[in-house]
Amino acid sequence: MQSVLYILGAVFALGIMVMLHEFGHFLVARFFGVRVDVFSIGFGPRLLGLKRGPTDYRLSALPFGGYVRMAGDNPSEERTGSPDEFLSKPRWQRVCIALAGPAMNMVTAICILTIYFMAAVPQATYADNPMSIAWVAPGSPAERAGIKSGDKIISLNGVESPTWSRAHWETNLSVPGVSVPLVIERDGQSISSSVRSNMDEGMMFGYPRERAIVGAVSPGSPAEKAGLKPRDQILSIDGLEIQNPSHSMQVVGSHKDKPVHLEILRGDKKIPLLAAAELKDAGDGRGPRWLLGFNFQPETQLKSRGLFEAAGFSAWFNYRLAGQIMESLGQLFQRKLSAKDFMGPVGIITLSGRAAQTGVRNLAFLMAVISLNLGVLNLLPIPILDGGHILMLGVEGLIRKDLSLKTKERFIQVGLVFLLIIFAFVMYNDVVRLIPHS
Repeated sequence: MQSVLYILGAVFALGIMVMLHEFGHFLVARFFGVRVDVFSIGFGPRLLGLKRGPTDYRLSALPFGGYVRMAGDNPSEERTGSPDEFLSKPRWQRVCIALAGPAMNMVTAICILTIYFMAAVPQATYADNPMSIAWVAPGSPAERAGIKSGDKIISLNGVESPTWSRAHWETNLSVPGVSVPLVIERDGQSISSSVRSNMDEGMMFGYPRERAIVGAVSPGSPAEKAGLKPRDQILSIDGLEIQNPSHSMQVVGSHKDKPVHLEILRGDKKIPLLAAAELKDAGDGRGPRWLLGFNFQPETQLKSRGLFEAAGFSAWFNYRLAGQIMESLGQLFQRKLSAKDFMGPVGIITLSGRAAQTGVRNLAFLMAVISLNLGVLNLLPIPILDGGHILMLGVEGLIRKDLSLKTKERFIQVGLVFLLIIFAFVMYNDVVRLIPHS
């Protein structure tokens, strides 16, 4: 059953987004009076369908997306010169038809994420608070950027008075390694700085004040032997007031196996405990470190947004994500980012299947990201893609005449070879990711 859900989720996420892209082309083509011969859901042999007017609406055998076949859209085929053919329309109308697919993907992404952000979800209790820094991890990007405990971040990447929620999204929407500008307020003075992105807002900006509440305690661990229990609050370690759960972990780690004195709050009573950490691998990929053997229980509250707030946030999120996509492509061509980091169809299908297994909400978020990626990447000025068609129409508009059929064929051939090379490369990377490594 899980395998079926995995496959259905993958097909649904990728297929629907591609189909909506083609539907955008279809709507604008019909608006301008272009005859659409075929609108197909899926590719390959026709399984069933319905013909309405000149259009064959069909369901095809391979359910990965779809396509639109417009009359007279292939310059290598013989044209009748009919006014309802694609190539008979003015160039500006053909540009609009080419833009419609990517535009549909972008609108779809904004709509999906508007609904996504309207839903009530748990978030940290401090998420909507201003960015007041309670503690900065030694050696972190935040420390290297000059951020200190007691500072306030009053501007983040051009956003004034940012909250910790905005810091979270800025972190996730920044390409790793890039500099993020910020302004710090310290003792009434403003200090401009920048910090290197590393996908962890605490390490990037410092940590907010947050109670260190104990979650689960591992049986037989130093924490259990010392008497630590779930829902205890760690107030101090060796007399040092704890500002944040990450702060307590750093303090414990700095003592290694040396016993530390904990002051904890249990109910309304303060209780002293003595515990010594052990070197252990927590299984989170960070390797062995000194641990007491418990985790923290984050303090959360339900957060929902109204329609207009959610729509505004969705528009901002998609704008930033589109910028991240373009920035990543720029770093790829500058050799600052490895092509191995990019994902192809197999990787997308794998992610979609996993998202389907974890719930509709995660699948919806992934669909929005896929949709936006399709929209942005299709606007690249590469032959075969919509951006390539727009570029070719732009060139024809500048020279005030159509390019020769031979030139167009060479243009398309170059683009096709380029895309096939890229497709083969990302497919190879996708398959390598699926192979278990010892």
